This record gives sequence, structure tokens and C-alpha cells, in this order.
Amino acid sequence: MKALNFHPSVYHANLMVRNKCCTIRLGDKRDKYEEGDLVWITYGDRFQPRKRIFTAVLDEVVCKTVGELTEADLAAEDPEMQDPSDAAEFLAGVYGQKVTRETPVTVIFFSEVVDG
Repeated sequence: MKALNFHPSVYHANLMVRNKCCTIRLGDKRDKYEEGDLVWITYGDRFQPRKRIFTAVLDEVVCKTVGELTEADLAAEDPEMQDPSDAAEFLAGVYGQKVTRETPVTVIFFSEVVDG
């Protein structure tokens, strides 16, 4: 099973109440994540135990540059992101490297899988 892991200090509350349905990851991740994949949505720090929150299906996996991010992409990632420069600044902080409008990112939309 694959996982989409989130930093607990940033997204824990939004994930717990199911207010998050998208993630923007640095680089082209289409070889790792494909539409239709089932993944665990988890949170925790690298090299530490992680907590599984729910299982999700990947609805859309698209690679684009930071400058090509749409309002819908940004709002689904974080409602406070207003434009691609906000995403660049955020990603630079998360990944600890320079991020520009030309940097490739992968936008992953997901939906929770609930038991029927």
C-alpha cells in the first residue's frame, strides 16, 4: 500500500476533519502515484512512527510548474494560498530548497474511501 504522508504541524487538523483533498508535491511524482491508486493518508515526521487517518483513492495526478498552479489547485491545497508565489514559498520551507515558478510539482487530488 502506498501512502501520502503529511507533516502533523501543518495539516493534522484539516486531515482529521476531512477538509483536505489535495496535496502539491515537489517534482514529478507520476511514476509513484497514479489516478485510481488506493493510498493511506498518514501524518507524522520523517523517520518517526506515522498515524494512518484514512484510506483514499487518487482522483487526479497532474504534473505542472508552480507558475501553472490554478486557483483551484491552491485553494484545495490550502485556502490561504492566494497565488503561485505562496505555493513556492511554502514548498521551499517544507523541502528546504529553492522553489521558483518554473519548478515542477505534482498536484494530487484524493477522496476518502468509506465503508459502505
